[in-house]
Order: sequence, then C-alpha cells, then structure tokens
Amino acid sequence: MSQYEPGRGIALSVGASALFALMSAYTLLLAPLGGLDIFAWRVIWTAPGALALLVVRKRAPQLRALVARMVREPRTALALVASAALLGSQLWVFLWAPLHGRMLEVSLGYFLLPLIMVLVGRFYYHERLEPLQWLAVACAAMGVAHELWATHAFSWPTLLVAFGYPPYFVLRRKIHADSLVTFAVEMLLLVPVAVLEVRAGGSLALLDAHKFLAFVLLPGLGVLSTVALASYLKASRLLPMALFGILGYVEPVLLVIVSVTLLGEHLGMRQLGTYVPIWLAVALTAVHAARLIRFER
Repeated sequence: MSQYEPGRGIALSVGASALFALMSAYTLLLAPLGGLDIFAWRVIWTAPGALALLVVRKRAPQLRALVARMVREPRTALALVASAALLGSQLWVFLWAPLHGRMLEVSLGYFLLPLIMVLVGRFYYHERLEPLQWLAVACAAMGVAHELWATHAFSWPTLLVAFGYPPYFVLRRKIHADSLVTFAVEMLLLVPVAVLEVRAGGSLALLDAHKFLAFVLLPGLGVLSTVALASYLKASRLLPMALFGILGYVEPVLLVIVSVTLLGEHLGMRQLGTYVPIWLAVALTAVHAARLIRFER
C-alpha cells in the first residue's frame, strides 16, 4: 500500500493555502502590534491550540511517547529542537520583513521554494515526475525567472525562505512521528522564545488597553494558525515531495486574490509577467491532481 494519500493531501494543502492567504488580511486587524509581537503571540496562542487539537484527535498517548523518546534518544530531541528552530525562523522572517522593507525579497523566496521542493523530491527522494508535472515546473520557472529579473531581490531573506523549508520537511520525515504530535512539540519548544519576546517588547502593557485585541483577535489568530499549519504539515507527509512543492504555488495565487479584492492593491503588467505562468502551472497541477485522485479511487 502506498504511503501517500493524494486526495487527503491535496485537500489539506489547498485548505492550508487558503487559510494562510486569509491570515495575511487578518493580521491587519492586529494593529498596533508590530511584526515581532505578532510572531510571539502567534506562537503563544498556537501552542495551546495544537494541544487542544491533540486531545480532540485523541493523540495524547502519542505525545507522551514522543516526549519519552526525546528523553531516551538525545538525537531525537536534537532533531526536534532543530525542526522547531527552522519553523520558528520562517514564522519570524515572514513577520520581520514588512517592518524592514524586505517583503519583496521574502516573496521571491516563496516563489523559489516550490521549485526547490520539486528538486528535493526528484533528486533526494528519487520521485518520478510525469510530463504534465515537468510542464508545470517549466511554467513556474518562467514566472520566477521573470520576477527575479524584474526585482533583483535575491538576498539572504530570499535564501532563508527558499532553502530553509526543504531541510525542515526532510527532517520531519526522518523523525518518524505523528505529524500533529511533532507540530505540538515544536510549538511548545518555541514558547519560551515567544515569552521572552513578549516581555522584552512590552506588548503586555499595550494589550492592557486593547481588550478586544487581547481576548478575541489574538486567540483567533492562534486558531487560524493552528489549523493552517497542522493541515500544511500533514499534507507534507501525505504527498510526494514534488507534488507538495508544486502545490505551494496555490498560496501566492490566493494571496494575489486577497491583495486585489480585500487589500485594494493593483495588479500591473509587470506582476502579470510573473503570475500568468504561475497560474498556468497551478492549472496544470490541478489537472494532474485530479488524475491522481481519480486513480486513487
């Protein structure tokens, strides 16, 4: 029996992309908090959300088993600390970049990431790509090349996003633990860092004057983040790495829709040169995904 479940994996990946796109608009409601404060509170509220999800899904025994394994096996503990650090760096840079005028560079990293994931799938996991997938990759590469040519935004934030996530996903597979349980442990490991940031950043005093933000909007961010990240990480285990990588272009497409319809941003000719090939890549991937689901049934 195949270790992959294309139907579930594709649904979870697309659902996670939709929630991440929604989150980009949701963060506008969190003013006057800054990016690092939002990162810290996101971790603080996601951790209990992940634990609650474990209880609902009856995974508490697996959590106890993984913690016991961390105590017995220092290598497993080190791997989980490393995976938490890799995930935390991605959550941090996504919120740090807008405050420092580096979002363009981070965005280019998200354009490059799916291509890197496809290469990891092909050459590390030796996954075979079908002609339709190669065509989708070629279209996406054209869009990314156009964006790189137009923006010249290749820098360390670009590299962090593009090359930071692949080892994270590879490491998670090597840990050989339930995806949701691993996610909960990662969040718990990030909580001390988040608490230090909350204390240093002074956001507690700010929230004292914004009760709705403190007791409704930030917990809401935790719920969104928990469901989105848990779905995304589960999808990474249910799909071949190459297909999971190409599906990563669904999120930028949805972000464009959110930006134009909800945030009032303009989509010009330069952006179309990037997005049209990527939209075509997503369409080709959708056709391939439909074939996989039909074959699975």
